[in-house]
Amino acid sequence: MSSINVKVGNVDLKSPLILASGTCNFGHELSEYYDLSILGGLSSKGLTIKPRQGNEGCRVAETASGMLNSVGLQNPGVDFFIENDLDYMRSLNTGVIVNAAGHSFEDYIAMVQKLNAHKDKIDALEINLSCPNVKAGCMTLGADPVQVKEIVTLMRKETDLPLWIKLTPNVTDIKAVALAAQEGGADAVVLINTLLGMVINIKTRRPILHNNTGGYSGPAIKPIAIRMVAECSKVLDIPIIGCGGVMSYEDVIEFMIAGASAVEIGTGSLIHPTLPVKITEDLIKYTEDNNLDLRDLTGTLELW
Repeated sequence: MSSINVKVGNVDLKSPLILASGTCNFGHELSEYYDLSILGGLSSKGLTIKPRQGNEGCRVAETASGMLNSVGLQNPGVDFFIENDLDYMRSLNTGVIVNAAGHSFEDYIAMVQKLNAHKDKIDALEINLSCPNVKAGCMTLGADPVQVKEIVTLMRKETDLPLWIKLTPNVTDIKAVALAAQEGGADAVVLINTLLGMVINIKTRRPILHNNTGGYSGPAIKPIAIRMVAECSKVLDIPIIGCGGVMSYEDVIEFMIAGASAVEIGTGSLIHPTLPVKITEDLIKYTEDNNLDLRDLTGTLELW
């Protein structure tokens, strides 16, 4: 029988579509547009130990085929989230993925400890080791396989919740970093986070973003994300969640053929808030027309 249900390790999802962290807050706003229970899951705004105001000045810049952002992990802090937003996310009847970030090993350990105390309300922890718009911490740590293995190993000791490690593409060899996450005890990796980019105002001769650089996302990065998913799929024993430039059901299928068990959508839903509804409808029709189970597509890529 046809189905769009998927699994990421031991996590069952009713759809391969997950709203990407930073593009849906905690679901309050988007829930006014459609029933979020149609989704496989929702990844929370990136959380840190203490509240963050984010970067100053202009934080978003549009490009010809995507956008750059340097929001700087603005968030209310993990304690506020637990008290005010976690129960709401749980009430949406979709997968609850909590995204956590930090500037040090101690930050990550503390985050996991706090969230583990509420593990009955959480389906997975998405650990951001790859944010390119924070000047210290995330990107440096996430680019070093030795540090990635060490921090994942330490977090693994603090929780039995699924650990999904979100990796930066701003590295020479994504396979080495992904393998390090697996060796540390990760349950899955998320590929890819944004690419580091810059846009310049030719009148002022200054970067448009006041942080100078930002994370590049949107349709233009999809071929890079597909390549990295395909490469990692050949060497990993743990699942992959694909991310980068998803705008249609064909994009979802492409990611799954490359090796993804599920797919996150970010910039696409910023452009068209109800795009996940359209993609879900199209995926259902695709599986019915072809009498297939979507999960059977994962990793079916044949190279020349």
